[in-house]
Amino acid sequence: MHELSIAHQLVELAVENADRMGLRRVTALHVRVGALSGVVQEALRFAYDIAAAGTAVEGARLIIEDVPVAIYCPTCRTERSLPAPVPARCPVCGTPSGDVRAGRELELYALEGEADEEGNR
Repeated sequence: MHELSIAHQLVELAVENADRMGLRRVTALHVRVGALSGVVQEALRFAYDIAAAGTAVEGARLIIEDVPVAIYCPTCRTERSLPAPVPARCPVCGTPSGDVRAGRELELYALEGEADEEGNR
């Protein structure tokens, strides 16, 4: 289950950033997960609880934002979101495209938390 190593990395990043931001307690981690990232969200949620145990983010919610696959259509000359990852064809004109613009993401993009005693956020 590679989600456990991903969860450990998310927790490590969150703890480092919380310390840098002066958060005494983290209440939520916001993560973007692309449809092509290879991450099983249910497994990541389970692994997160294990990885967070005993850390500064223990008890913090893991909020996952789904990122759909988006391709660039050379015929329409615009970026299009796909209703499903496969096939990689423009949903408007049907042109196949390998120019993936979104959907591979796996990123911690925000933290919510409580400020330290000095009033920092």
